Amino acid sequence: MEVTAEVKQILANYEGELPSVKQKLATVLMSGTLAGSGKLLFLAVDQGFEYGPVTFFSNPAGFSPHYHFSLAKEGCVSAYVAPLDWLRAGVDTFIGEVPMILKLNHCSSLFPDEPEQVCVASVQDALDLGCVGVGFTIYPGSDSFPQQLEELRETVAEARSYGMFTVVWAYPRGNKVSSALPFFRDGNGGWKPEKALNAIAYSAHMACLAGAHIVKVNLPGNFFLSKEAGDAYESVQTETLRDRVRHIVDCCFSGKRLVLFSGGPLKESLELIDEVREIREGGGYGSIIGRNIFQRPKEEAIKLIGDVAREYAKLEGGSSAASAKKEKKH
Repeated sequence: MEVTAEVKQILANYEGELPSVKQKLATVLMSGTLAGSGKLLFLAVDQGFEYGPVTFFSNPAGFSPHYHFSLAKEGCVSAYVAPLDWLRAGVDTFIGEVPMILKLNHCSSLFPDEPEQVCVASVQDALDLGCVGVGFTIYPGSDSFPQQLEELRETVAEARSYGMFTVVWAYPRGNKVSSALPFFRDGNGGWKPEKALNAIAYSAHMACLAGAHIVKVNLPGNFFLSKEAGDAYESVQTETLRDRVRHIVDCCFSGKRLVLFSGGPLKESLELIDEVREIREGGGYGSIIGRNIFQRPKEEAIKLIGDVAREYAKLEGGSSAASAKKEKKH
């Protein structure tokens, strides 16, 4: 594996990290269509726990774990993220086809009052499956957040001891967030408090402080959890989505941690591509997408993965692994 200059620069940002962990980061950064570009595109199929089997009603092929492995393989994504037994149900057939990340904890919408995450897999499980990393969700703003933070630190330390990186889903949720009265500078409401810019920025920063190698967050809106928070942001450019993405990246150690953004619920392809363009222009490192891929027919899903990758590959002065090899030949 010939590592590109872009990937080497990203790895250099992880000062003090074990070489074995950096090797796993290099694996995903040098995999798939975006290999070597410094951008990442993960396919995540962990929604069955949170939303139930209704997640797959629009595309019944999605009830099969093999279907999602094949999407990840044929779509040439950087990595595939899923729960324990979902991965177990396809790992033998697709062994070595795509880097895997085991999502350790999950929630359920059957208990919506106060969101909670429960571990249903272990770091040892990820090691046994041959995963490159583990995924872990935290809910800053929930009553259980202090416990989640302790569990995260233990998870990061254990995963690191085995040479695996940790991806942290940092979602501001819980009574302390949902009870807030969002402050909109332009007077436009309608967004959930959990999409407030200051809440997402704070959550992403805490994920980095707790040891996250990669942070996943939702795309933020141009509003805040309170007027006081809005006043604090007077000096921060927040008007466009790319401005807000850039701020989130800054909050993750000045961009020295990989920050990926959620694809969210199913939407029109052009809308998703527009979001990807804003993420790229704002300096985001890529996306973790699930429902926008597997809730579409397979042919359409594979095409959309390619379109997203091509949008991310439009890098100013950047190079992919393929272009690097071409340059070397000349």
